[in-house]
Amino acid sequence: MISCNAGKIFANSCKLISERKRSADGTERGGIAVFMARKGKLFCRLLGGSAVGSANGVFGGGGGMIAVPLLERIEGRGERQAHATAIALILPASLVSAAVYLWAGLVPWAVFLPVALGVLAGGYLGAKLLPVLPPRALSLLFAVLMLAAGGKALL
Repeated sequence: MISCNAGKIFANSCKLISERKRSADGTERGGIAVFMARKGKLFCRLLGGSAVGSANGVFGGGGGMIAVPLLERIEGRGERQAHATAIALILPASLVSAAVYLWAGLVPWAVFLPVALGVLAGGYLGAKLLPVLPPRALSLLFAVLMLAAGGKALL
């Protein structure tokens, strides 16, 4: 829940930074404003990616709750595309974090292997379900998941 709110605030701030300003005649205005408009989006993408990776690395998840609002607000992606892209973004972060944790001996193999197989099956089923879910149902399911995660974190 906290990650999602932080993601929304960050996304809105970056959107303001990266918007180009135009005068009434349609020409871009303001040297530094134009520079920031061009560089701001790249900066926001890098900073947002760092926030997503950090959340995943520290908490073992939650990066998607930051990535989805960022992709929707900064990149203007639709909800399905934002969720699908968030999953693709989480893969490299998860691989790096997993390698660090495995190397440090923090992952019990007896737990890892069966759960990993379940995660693979669930990931496949979820990817097949995403394109057929109505956007409103997807929004509600995502909100319920965030509320449940927030409630669990508070208890």
